[in-house]
Amino acid sequence: MSNYPLVNFHFRVDWGGTRIGFSEVSGLSVEHEIIEYRDGISTDYNTIKMPGMRKYSNIIFKRGTFRRDNDFFSWMNSFSLGHIERRDITIALLNEEHEPVMVWKVKNSWPISLKYTELNAMKSEILIERLEITHEGFNVNDV
Repeated sequence: MSNYPLVNFHFRVDWGGTRIGFSEVSGLSVEHEIIEYRDGISTDYNTIKMPGMRKYSNIIFKRGTFRRDNDFFSWMNSFSLGHIERRDITIALLNEEHEPVMVWKVKNSWPISLKYTELNAMKSEILIERLEITHEGFNVNDV
């Protein structure tokens, strides 16, 4: 076992589209809603707190834009009459040998937002696609 924490810059995303790298993945978080309750005959003048429903944040993927690669846009446009293509996504943190050391398995995800960085003639930057997805939870596995 290493005495050092894991580094976050070497990762792979399998999302059901083309095999391309991502520059950033953010939003891997979960929290419990808090339910506050007080019984009417309680002698305490305060509430008790209980765990409520689990709530997952949306996940954001960023990558450089490439010619003839419209996979994000195609997935976003798969919406029709209340139906959209849902995908399971795997995000793996990799070690120096490119092997997974930690894996997030995201369930039933679908895109809710697609944005591109601004076009600006005064800057020399890469055009970045930003895809935001919602999902129905994830599991974390140490490998």
